[in-house]
Amino acid sequence: MIRRTLCFGALLATLFSSSCIKDAPLNPEADIDSFIVAKSQLTSDPFIDQVNSKILLYLKQSAYENGVVPRIVPVPGAKVTPDPGDTLKFDQSTGLGLTAYTVTSQDGRYHKTYTVQVVNIGVWAWDFEHWVEQSPNRYMYPIEADSSSIWSSGNPGIAIALPSNQKVPGSYPLRDTTDAYHGSHAAVLETRGGTPLSSLVGIRLFAGSLFLGVFDSRFGLTNPLAATQFGQPYIGKPKSFTGYYKYTPGAVFQDKSGKPVAGATDSCSIYAVLYSGTTRLDATNIQTSDRIVAIAKLPDGGAKANYTRFNLPFVYYRPATSQMMLAIVMSSSYLGDQYQGAIGSRLTVDSLQIIHE
Repeated sequence: MIRRTLCFGALLATLFSSSCIKDAPLNPEADIDSFIVAKSQLTSDPFIDQVNSKILLYLKQSAYENGVVPRIVPVPGAKVTPDPGDTLKFDQSTGLGLTAYTVTSQDGRYHKTYTVQVVNIGVWAWDFEHWVEQSPNRYMYPIEADSSSIWSSGNPGIAIALPSNQKVPGSYPLRDTTDAYHGSHAAVLETRGGTPLSSLVGIRLFAGSLFLGVFDSRFGLTNPLAATQFGQPYIGKPKSFTGYYKYTPGAVFQDKSGKPVAGATDSCSIYAVLYSGTTRLDATNIQTSDRIVAIAKLPDGGAKANYTRFNLPFVYYRPATSQMMLAIVMSSSYLGDQYQGAIGSRLTVDSLQIIHE
């Protein structure tokens, strides 16, 4: 009797366990994890812009002219077409790859198509005349007609924290304005209050930011300072950083906890950093890294009611190297990287230029 009971119990246990154990679900992601090109062909590390399904390449001239053979690593289980082992050629007039890569998720339900774009070193002068609205998050960002530089901001990270019904251009800290010094448009950066979601991770305000570089959306809320990656390849020796700006500080300066700080007044931040290497610096080290070669920085970011010209000389700390990066960083709150500032602080910039020796 005992043996029969034990056997029956073992059978039930087997049936129960087999009914509960199911195959692991197939991966629904359709992303590229890595886009690898030989270091000898690059002037800077590639960047995958997951939000806009773009791969940004910084190529040496020979690689641009002859094409590259990338190694593409998708998320586990996903497939890439066409074969990434083929040579990727570029349209010499647009800098776009003649091949687009489509990733199909492991479960076959989702697809994502990436375009490849070569970012040229280009002319270091900007008037912010051309703007694009990102879809589906509806934030604005400036573009250069010749793809000579890539501007980014904290807008992609803020989109993660904004409720869907607030995702309109005017809700973001960076946007365009017709209040221009030259031409018809300029860039306006405004410090905005945090959202219920951002407050959960201790972010109670978002400073308006604009920088040369890229925003890595993977770290948008978990590590936003590391998400802001500054700089693009630079050849030569910069002498000064010039442009026009005006600035109005917000009424109440607040600390990281959101409490008013008596007697404190907000100010803006505008600077350029020349540094060595091909890997970008970020908001945790852009002003402290031992790779910094020179800095040009606005000494006084106080209120300016009308457009005011700045001409900031580069102060050199060490000799330049063969591979350099140059970053431009602007913020409507000088302590915005510490989530301190005044809601409503407003910085407008136009007609920026790097003067070379």
